[in-house]
Amino acid sequence: MRETSVALVFLLLVPGLAAPVHGGRPDTGVLAARDSCARPEQRLLNLEARVERRLARGLPVGRRAQRRLARLARRHADRCVDLNEIQVLGSHNSYHIQPREPLFGLLVAFSPECLAWEYTHRPLDVQFETQGIRQIELDVFADPEGGLYARRRGAVALGIDPMTPPELHQPGFKVLHVQDLDFETTCPTFVACLQAIKAWSDANPRHLPIMVLVEAKDEVIPDPLELDFTIPLEIGPAEFDALDAEIRSVFPPEQLIVPDDVRGDLPTLEEAVLTTGWPTLRAARGRILFALDNGGAKREAYLEGHPALAGRVLFTNASPGDADAGFVKMNNPLVDPDAIPDLVAAGYIVRTRADADTLQARSGETRTRDAALASGAQFVSTDYPVANPAFGTGYAVDIPDGAPARCNPVNAPPGCRSAALEDL
Repeated sequence: MRETSVALVFLLLVPGLAAPVHGGRPDTGVLAARDSCARPEQRLLNLEARVERRLARGLPVGRRAQRRLARLARRHADRCVDLNEIQVLGSHNSYHIQPREPLFGLLVAFSPECLAWEYTHRPLDVQFETQGIRQIELDVFADPEGGLYARRRGAVALGIDPMTPPELHQPGFKVLHVQDLDFETTCPTFVACLQAIKAWSDANPRHLPIMVLVEAKDEVIPDPLELDFTIPLEIGPAEFDALDAEIRSVFPPEQLIVPDDVRGDLPTLEEAVLTTGWPTLRAARGRILFALDNGGAKREAYLEGHPALAGRVLFTNASPGDADAGFVKMNNPLVDPDAIPDLVAAGYIVRTRADADTLQARSGETRTRDAALASGAQFVSTDYPVANPAFGTGYAVDIPDGAPARCNPVNAPPGCRSAALEDL
């Protein structure tokens, strides 16, 4: 793949030379439609070659040529690059705030594994605006009556003010990491998180599509000291119906990309993904897609009554060969170096992780990060879009040459230019 030339990067970033940005969301009438791209791609390549020859000879490039080059690159990105042909940065447990002291110190003393909770993310809109995040993760607990997660028993047991947000008493899904122990969050309710996403999206209607990974949680945690920890409600088909309803209560259909949009008239989502493909960036800008992190029984519960995800909001974490296959979660890019590139080349969208449990951030090891980026996974998730100075390693993750995305290193078309992808 030919990547952005030095000349094009310069031309796209010089104020006033970029193609004009039209307000409002793009037309989303036909998600999978792709204009004929061979001729405009060749025009872009030819013009780039002429510009680079002039620059190599020390000759100036006229403003008209500069504007045309920027316009062609952005037009190609809109019409000829699909959402699965880019790579963006994601944040893991995007709502998470490290437990306050003295609770955190006591948790670590009791179980050093709690060191994995030593990270804090900025509010969601700040991540979108200043860190280039275009994929987030939210953990949800069912709470149809409200108040189930309001007590925060770990803090109460230590005589610490639990600082319970009043929203925890409202009915609806709650967003937190571990009940009673690791509960600090930038948006306590699922709806509050969704409203934060929507507000930023509405203010930036031509942003690259944002993927929201949702993990449904109902695990009972050990209670060796008999502190009466909260027992979550089991999440099954009815709860997933309620989850979809909360998403639809915030986002109108035209702001979502759902499995039915991608599948179209084909019998399965997988057939659509492997043949007609994913929406172009023109169709996907300003829109949100949701995916279910869970596999196994949770995936089966979400599929119940919805073959191939008909009528559902979330894409599921499925395997090639499944009717609902389109999104695949592969957290470790090192286990099989060919697995993710092969999935991406076939047409699936993949989420992987650059780091986990604070290990890489503490050691400064970058092998996992580098493998994740090289794999072509469309969504590379991290706890550290910015370094934690307390670790002293400087470890952080960003998209190479991405602002905030780059052309996918595995499957981007030849005319894709990273500097032309984001169009706020």
